[in-house]
Amino acid sequence: MAQRMVKCVKLHKELPGLEESPWAGELGQRIYDNVSQQAWSQWLDFLRMLINEYRLVPSSREAQEFIAKQMEQFFFGEGSAHPPGYVPVK
Repeated sequence: MAQRMVKCVKLHKELPGLEESPWAGELGQRIYDNVSQQAWSQWLDFLRMLINEYRLVPSSREAQEFIAKQMEQFFFGEGSAHPPGYVPVK
């Protein structure tokens, strides 16, 4: 079976798409339709940093709303910003 290809909104090129919707609802469908596996992998790395820096509990409603907003910005907006004072590990 041929791999599903998408025109990735994050990386601006034709790349293999996700195998299934990664998030519930309309946002998940937009990501499935427009985001590549490579960009999703970048998001997961960024998400790990957000969870650690903000000490999020991913199962809480507040964290899920925050994550959804950041995901929207990461893929379809201006890009998600690093937390204030964030210093990347070298």
